Amino acid sequence: MSPSGSPWSLSLVFLLGMASQGIGCPSRCSCQYLEVNCTGQQLQEFPVDIPLDTRQLILAANNVSYLPAVELSFLSDLVYLDCRKNLLGDDLDFTFIGVAKLVYLDLSFNNLTQVTFSTFSHLLSLVVLKISDNPNLVAIEKDAFANNTWLRHLDVSRTGLTFLDSSTVRDLPNLRLLGLSDNLWHCSCSFLDFITWMMETDVHFPDADNITCYSPAGLRALRMPAAEAQLHFSCLTQLHKQDYVFLGLVGFCIFLAGTTAAWLAGVCAVIYEAHASKGEEEEEEEEEEE
Repeated sequence: MSPSGSPWSLSLVFLLGMASQGIGCPSRCSCQYLEVNCTGQQLQEFPVDIPLDTRQLILAANNVSYLPAVELSFLSDLVYLDCRKNLLGDDLDFTFIGVAKLVYLDLSFNNLTQVTFSTFSHLLSLVVLKISDNPNLVAIEKDAFANNTWLRHLDVSRTGLTFLDSSTVRDLPNLRLLGLSDNLWHCSCSFLDFITWMMETDVHFPDADNITCYSPAGLRALRMPAAEAQLHFSCLTQLHKQDYVFLGLVGFCIFLAGTTAAWLAGVCAVIYEAHASKGEEEEEEEEEEE
């Protein structure tokens, strides 16, 4: 009998085949070696009975609104998690604290509202993060990705974002691709630093033609290179009301300092002249006495 037909080989094939048919597999999901796929099963909750050695979990296109941190932490070897097209939203802080090996995370097409430092800070190995198509996502904290130094692909396209601090992405040493298209960017002077970073960085921006200003009205639909030129002119040359007040105070202080200095110089000159005259008179008196 050939090695491929040995009893041991046949038993191994049988066990792997049984595993792929659903032994220890969540209801309505399909399982292969180290992978659980529950795509499009109308699940309302996170599935139970997921094998603890699962490396890849796909929950796409369901109605899951909550990811239980405790149940996720049992899957400590998980490296790939696809939760796109669900109902996840509100607070995801500390949800992923037990899946530190996660490399790929897709949370696109959900109802996320914000990303804080505590949302992904435990995912030290994260390389790909997709949080696009979350229309209610309006805020990403400045240090939201401070611990995700391996992050290479980040997508925040088609969200409700109007602002992103440049340091949020500038300090990611391995970032190579950043999706920013079709957001509601408010191109004000405070956003100029981010736009300038975009123009200077080596990071690639897919769909760059659709990275445009949404407001103010005068810059709407303007692409970032043109917006940068406009903002450089208006933000770096325009004086605001407080600037005029500041310049007025500086001018007054300079005038006051000059006037004071001139007065002091005059006083010193008078004192010196009086002292010199007195000295001459004393010398004349001494000469007469002699």
